Amino acid sequence: MDSSLFDYHLPEDRIAQEPAAQRDASRLLVVHREERRIEHRHFSDLPDYLGDGDSLFRNNARVLPARLFAQRPTGGAAECLLLRPASNDGLEWWTLLRPGKKLPVGSSFARDGYFQAFVEEKNDNAEYRVRFELANHSSVAALADELGKMPLPPYIARERSDQRDEADKERYQTIYASAEKSVAAAAPTAGLHFTPKIVAQLEAQGATFHDLALHVGMGTFKPLQTERIEDHQIHREIYEISESTQSALRDDSGRRKVCIGTTSVRSVEDYLAKSDRIVPGNFVSEAAIFIYPPRQFLGVDALITNFHQPNSTLLCLVSAFLDPHGTSGIDWLKAIYAEAIERKYRFLSYGDAMLIL
Repeated sequence: MDSSLFDYHLPEDRIAQEPAAQRDASRLLVVHREERRIEHRHFSDLPDYLGDGDSLFRNNARVLPARLFAQRPTGGAAECLLLRPASNDGLEWWTLLRPGKKLPVGSSFARDGYFQAFVEEKNDNAEYRVRFELANHSSVAALADELGKMPLPPYIARERSDQRDEADKERYQTIYASAEKSVAAAAPTAGLHFTPKIVAQLEAQGATFHDLALHVGMGTFKPLQTERIEDHQIHREIYEISESTQSALRDDSGRRKVCIGTTSVRSVEDYLAKSDRIVPGNFVSEAAIFIYPPRQFLGVDALITNFHQPNSTLLCLVSAFLDPHGTSGIDWLKAIYAEAIERKYRFLSYGDAMLIL
């Protein structure tokens, strides 16, 4: 399949630079697959479509404020983006470094009164393993919570010191993010629209929420880079699913299974493809699943998602969900996106949402 099928024109002014004033004030484009029609609503209307008998699966990974600024011994600036721990003691991390050419293996950078960092290794993905020596914090994660800046996607413009930094720390995080799951380098953005009020409304109507954690990596922003979809190397992400969430996924009572975001879909579909039983404790694995049309879904009946970048693997996933039996979802998704652009929907991480039923 030609990867150019997943390209479309996204005007720059449609890329949301800030979230809606209130989380649930974002718009909601509702897609009815069986009737092949769409509606234009707001996210606060979500309880009109979901409720009794629905099981909602959400990614409760927390985004670490992972951008750290420091200085090189020469006095030049250094920027370190924390990706994932590289040691059990929390003092070594795989990172991205800028400027990489001036921070080779064996070099160092520091922030007076807080830490010194030493570059130990560089891998084939241009990631650097860095060892930290901390002055006052018990872990690098604790250091980042105090000093770090949120790792917003590159299409959201921010200055090094921006008046919106504190707001980003709240809004580029779901309300149900778990402090014990500070494992995400990017937010599971479909969940950003939820408020305590909407969660309470849905639960009062008989819906249940089930948590899982996918360690969202920077690979989620990697575009399609091959002419054929089948040749693209999908990014890999660790996920964990508790015993109770596994049980909900295997419930055959007819409850509709609703995934909040593509990260939840990746976790659910990878788990069900790999395991035929409930695993005691947590099921932990690495998702390397690439979902593109046509694709039968094992555990997803409805999907809440944002509007995605051109040439992205997430467009492949959503297209497949629109038509699991064929490839018509590709053109349909582009038609939906064209109407959304015309109606001035806001796209990407801080943008509006879709509900696909």
